[in-house]
Amino acid sequence: MEKMLKKRFRKARYILYKETMIDTREHIWTFIGSFIGIGLIGFLNSKYFTASDNLFLIGSFGASSVLIYGIINSPLAQPRNLIGGHVICALVGVTCHKLVPDLLWLSAALSVAWSIVLMQVTKTLHPPGGATALIANIGSPKIQALGYFYVISPVLTGVLILFLVALVFNNVTPHRKYPRNREWYKVWQRSYGRSRYKRY
Repeated sequence: MEKMLKKRFRKARYILYKETMIDTREHIWTFIGSFIGIGLIGFLNSKYFTASDNLFLIGSFGASSVLIYGIINSPLAQPRNLIGGHVICALVGVTCHKLVPDLLWLSAALSVAWSIVLMQVTKTLHPPGGATALIANIGSPKIQALGYFYVISPVLTGVLILFLVALVFNNVTPHRKYPRNREWYKVWQRSYGRSRYKRY
């Protein structure tokens, strides 16, 4: 028993050591990519709107930045999830707010719940998308006044800026590759039949 515990302790210590190793290059590119991505959105916001508007900078972009610049190999950080997740959630959030405008608690709950289900169905699960749906309901009056234009700007435009910056900075060095699947956009060639998933 003691031998087994020592073996498990050594294994846990090794895993902890490997997980906390510092790769300076990785952190530098993560910093530069996220700084440029959010900075560019913020700059465009300050160029065309007053500081109090903050229409382009929505909170879910910060969470998306953690995924697409920090853990670029995660399935949740891939372009289909990033773009599809935010757009679907923005559509759901605005729709729920229009259907139930007077009950904030209900429209907020419906928008997040439906967003999660639709992201699961469309295989575009992206956790920050839930915040995008929620912001459509609890955001400032200026955001709510955008209606379905909220889906195009700030959501789609902001996500495309983050994505384009990720394409550049996540492929600068040979040890970083983004997206993981280089043919992610070829949805017409995908096969989701049962033959891919063999039972053993």
